[in-house]
Amino acid sequence: MVEAADRYAVYDVARSNGHTVSEVLAVQKFSLNRLIDVEKINYHLSRVKTDELVIMTRNLGSMLRAGLPLSRALSVIERQSKNPRMQGTIVSIRAQINKGDQLHEALARFPKIFSSLYISMVRAGEEGGTLAESLTTIGVQLERSSNLQKKIKGAMMYPTIILSVMLLIGILMMIYVMPTLISTFEKLGTDLPTMTKVMIGTSKFLTQNGLLSLSVAIVSIASIVGLFRTTRGRRVWHWILIHLPIIGNLVKETNAARTGRTLSSLLTSGVDVINAISITEDVLQNVYYKAILKEAAVRVEKGSPLSEVFIAHEKLYPVLVGEMILVGEETGQISQMLTEIADFYENEVEQKTKDLSTIIEPILMVVIGAGVGFFALAMIAPIYSLSDSIG
Repeated sequence: MVEAADRYAVYDVARSNGHTVSEVLAVQKFSLNRLIDVEKINYHLSRVKTDELVIMTRNLGSMLRAGLPLSRALSVIERQSKNPRMQGTIVSIRAQINKGDQLHEALARFPKIFSSLYISMVRAGEEGGTLAESLTTIGVQLERSSNLQKKIKGAMMYPTIILSVMLLIGILMMIYVMPTLISTFEKLGTDLPTMTKVMIGTSKFLTQNGLLSLSVAIVSIASIVGLFRTTRGRRVWHWILIHLPIIGNLVKETNAARTGRTLSSLLTSGVDVINAISITEDVLQNVYYKAILKEAAVRVEKGSPLSEVFIAHEKLYPVLVGEMILVGEETGQISQMLTEIADFYENEVEQKTKDLSTIIEPILMVVIGAGVGFFALAMIAPIYSLSDSIG
């Protein structure tokens, strides 16, 4: 038995002792890493965030524009990334390119990371010899879409947290505060108001059937989520979103911005109109907007102008969208007009999400005040009833 760094060191030891090596068997000490593939686990647990994809796309475009070969540029991206999923993906993409595949073919093997929009724009860039420019355009598209989504989520985060905390406090009061008051009311023997009886009944149900209450809540939430994932449920949910006051206009302008940005990016990269419309349909989430884009693809294929569809659906797409596309068609600058549409409505959404916080605050105050007032009246009303009976 010889301890050495590698088999070459073993040969050196054998020669120095005058021995002849016939075979070298490497025996490793026990290691948890040999039993568990940590790298594989990290790969499957991690995910590629949109911000990481934006940085990777922009850096790749910059390096290609500087004249670096694609394989070398991907190697640099791999070393820069700290995300195991991203590193593993880049390694696979490099291997496929070294075998002779094109970049868009290698990207298509990872549909969970690279969308159909991304792949189509890369393909158009490769076919047109403008891959670096296409990657730059993709980076802008991804960044703008990500920023828009973050602003909307940010505007919804505040009311969601407040209402969730309010619901939690209400449940805790029903479980821990109400039982002490219930015993007091029962000792008084007075006729309780209806709202007090409702709160007492709710409190008793929660305290006596805690596990059942939790099960009912979980099943109800799961049922609602499952319902909205069905085709009919999605249609109902998307219809509600479109027709909600304040939120409805925000949804319409968000979809207008996303449609304009996606179509513009695809057309600028050289994707033909029919494919661009189909890919934009995949990018949009709302089923009603998907239906409009599907109709647009059919009409354009038959020779109708693109603006005709948007003008016909002014209840969903703002009037400006159809009119700007019409001007773009008349002047031959449809990509530029779509970009202006996207810029305009992205700015509108940004401003309205800022205003939304100002609007939501007083509404939340009213809701919280109503909840506190209901609880206070339910507690105070029996005391007044007792005072009247004593009088």
